[in-house]
Amino acid sequence: MPSNVTELLQELIRIPSVNPDGDPGTPHVGEKEIADYLADFLSKLGARVELPEVLAGRPNVVARFPSNRAVKPKLLLAPHTDTVSVGGMTIEPFGGELRDGKIHGRGASDTKGSIAAMLWALRESRLDDLSHEIWFAGLMGEEAGLHGSRDLAGREKFDFVIVGEPTSLQIVNATKGSAWLTLRTSGKAVHASMPDEGDNAIYKMADVLRCIRDEIAPSLRSQSHPILGSPTISAGTIRGGTKSNIVPDACEVSVDLRTIPGQELEPVLAKLRAACPELEVAIWEAKPMLTEAEHPVIRSLESCGAARVGAPWFCDAAVFGETGVPSVAVGPGSIEQAHTKDEFMAVADLEAGVVFFKKFLAALRPGRS
Repeated sequence: MPSNVTELLQELIRIPSVNPDGDPGTPHVGEKEIADYLADFLSKLGARVELPEVLAGRPNVVARFPSNRAVKPKLLLAPHTDTVSVGGMTIEPFGGELRDGKIHGRGASDTKGSIAAMLWALRESRLDDLSHEIWFAGLMGEEAGLHGSRDLAGREKFDFVIVGEPTSLQIVNATKGSAWLTLRTSGKAVHASMPDEGDNAIYKMADVLRCIRDEIAPSLRSQSHPILGSPTISAGTIRGGTKSNIVPDACEVSVDLRTIPGQELEPVLAKLRAACPELEVAIWEAKPMLTEAEHPVIRSLESCGAARVGAPWFCDAAVFGETGVPSVAVGPGSIEQAHTKDEFMAVADLEAGVVFFKKFLAALRPGRS
């Protein structure tokens, strides 16, 4: 058992748990090793722990703490265990070095800092006599696909979920949704010396891109949400053709569409298809999240000094919110440090996270406010 929360975060950083999606920048991928570490830590705190495998070799960690009553509302603390790629980092990604009052390494901010702060608060708190039954989950796969939260949300029903993210200990109760669109155009390949004999897929996609820039983006700016502002759209990648002397028969573009509560995708899709009637569209979507500010758990979080804010990003909280479970994101550290080449967590921020979650848990004790 580490002797303090700083040592705990250092140990977590030294366990690689890079999401294997895309180019992880290391052969050390997956969440199995950190899941085993967390399971052992939680078991020593007295929790009943399970490691349901979500994808091959990639489990969630799900822990339930003992309670003094059989039936209580269930409150889940749920940071994610995976990190983004370590490619391009300028520090040792798995070093956990403590320097200048900061703990350095991949995941220090996003979200091993939240894991450490939550766990240390659980370690130093009495949990059996609270108004809620306390659960903890280390969720795999958040950085690509939200697989862990989708699996747990389908297995277990909670009454409130606090997802660990670097929010500077503010309460993110509203987030934009995200629709990742994969757009494909097809054509006919011929020798580039006879372009009129072919059908240029890149030219078709150019019409689609002009539609995104000149029609869809301005129309989205005319919509607005009082907390989250306007939806946005951005073309992120493009691939097409094989050689400069061959008319391309295929082109593919990825598009990031950030949505607000109440927004429908169909008007955007209709504009895209009007620009290119044979356009193929594949969609991966995470819905926007909005949890009512008057919820008693949010009031308890506010009593610990946190303020409510909205965020343009999405996280596991949106998955639970989509199933009707009130959810928020709260955690120490700044989102500005997430995914950076020299990611770190300030020790002062980490310790403030422990204090915050201890105060919150105490606020759940009947007769306390």
